[in-house]
Parts: sequence; C-alpha cells; structure tokens
Amino acid sequence: MAKEKINLLIVDDEEQFLKSMTKRLEVRDFNVIAVDRGEKAIEAASEHPIDIALVDLKMPGMNGEQTLEALKKQHQWMEVVILTGHGSIDSAVECTRSGACSYLQKPCEWEKLLSVLAEAYKKKVMNRLKIKEERMNELLQMSAYSSPRAILERSRELDRED
Repeated sequence: MAKEKINLLIVDDEEQFLKSMTKRLEVRDFNVIAVDRGEKAIEAASEHPIDIALVDLKMPGMNGEQTLEALKKQHQWMEVVILTGHGSIDSAVECTRSGACSYLQKPCEWEKLLSVLAEAYKKKVMNRLKIKEERMNELLQMSAYSSPRAILERSRELDRED
C-alpha cells in the first residue's frame, strides 16, 4: 500500500530558499507547492488540497500574517507554520492568535522543522477526526428521534461542511 504524502504549501519570497526546501521536503515524502507571494498562496490553496502551509512573515504584497489569516479563514483544517527571519515576540503572539500552530525563526534546524511539520499534520488529522466523530454522534442521536429523511438531509449538510 502506497504511503500517503502530506500536501505542503511553502510561501516565501526568497527563490533559492523555495527551491532548496522543495527538493529537501519532496525527498521526505511531501507533495510540495512553492509560491513566492501570499496572493499566490491563497490561489494555490483554493486549487489544491493543502494539509500544512509553511509561511514566511515578511514578503512584498500580502505579508505572512495576512496570508495566515486568509488561509485559516478559507481552509479550517489547514495548519499554518510561520518560518521567518524577521520575527519578534509580538509577531509570534499575534500569529498564534490568528491561528498559526507554530512559529519558527530562520535559520531553523532541519530536524526541528521536520518535527514541527509532523506535529502540525498530526494536529490537522486529530482535529478533523474529532469533528467527524462529533458529527457521527449527532447523527446517531438523531437516528433515535428523527425520520430517515431528516437524517439524510443532515448527513448531506455535514458532508458539505468538509
């Protein structure tokens, strides 16, 4: 059985960094989409399934914090990791409030980055399973008191929420 790859979006305005990270992560079984601007990240995330986004904080146009907020608003299951060379405690706090699951300073040790990406993916999967479990429990509860038609309608609503 083939191992499922993690879909990773990397957003950074440094072209050499994007190329290097893409090569290194693809060898580690990530499907990588690399873009150099926040606006392109939003577009890529709407066209491809993304599990984790690795976002630089300081970029021309839409900055990393704006990109983080837009990605989290449009893709509730996506986890976002901020990786920046221009960070501060204030920006770390603000990004965490906006939904970043982790905040790392460049340069970052390779093993630390891989560990953070693994934890982000684990968090994504666990959150999604928890919600699915809650939805299934709701349906089971409904089945005791509702008509088959009402259950089918609610099932369709829950399926569209994914």
